[in-house]
Amino acid sequence: MHKIEIEAEVDLLAANKKLAEENREFFEKNGIIAFNIMGATGSGKTLLIEKTIDAMDGVKVGAILGDVIGKADCERVASHGIKAEAINTGKECHLDAHFIHHSIYSFADTELLFIENVGNMVCPADFDLGEKFRIVMVSVTEGDDVVEKHPEIFRLADVIIINKVALADAVEADVDKMERDARNLNAKAKIFRTDLRKGTGFDEWINWLKEVVR
Repeated sequence: MHKIEIEAEVDLLAANKKLAEENREFFEKNGIIAFNIMGATGSGKTLLIEKTIDAMDGVKVGAILGDVIGKADCERVASHGIKAEAINTGKECHLDAHFIHHSIYSFADTELLFIENVGNMVCPADFDLGEKFRIVMVSVTEGDDVVEKHPEIFRLADVIIINKVALADAVEADVDKMERDARNLNAKAKIFRTDLRKGTGFDEWINWLKEVVR
């Protein structure tokens, strides 16, 4: 029984990898920089996309927003005047390369494509979408042990955003510990401390993003 399950998982990941490479080729051919934004529900993923759209004036931005069910996040993002598409995964706890494969072709004229993954800290780590950058968002309200409890998703990140830092004292979270844990897992990742509601750290994020676009 266990052998069958392992073989099925290997086949699934191999198929995903092949399709992710096709997605990656499409992005590169069309000059699209794609971001896979992962993190728990409530960490601030949608708000990050909204604020970034408004700040990146003159850059063609698109967004694909994954969720188990519903289009609320997609409607929020689309209200900022960009092309946005919702993907509902049903019972699946993550996006994969197949979920987004057909959707990406309608974003061929996009410069930046933000793909908001399903709110989950475990499953999305295993599935490459063909993105250029993997971003993991985490909030201090999740507890300052959240990084050490979910090592794999942080090991694979290009960017780690620790959000809602203004609430750290109120929830007794040690932001320094969270960053240390992230550094111990991934010394190469770019780390930002933000509070998107208050604007803390957002300029640093946008400055990095503008460097990426150049």
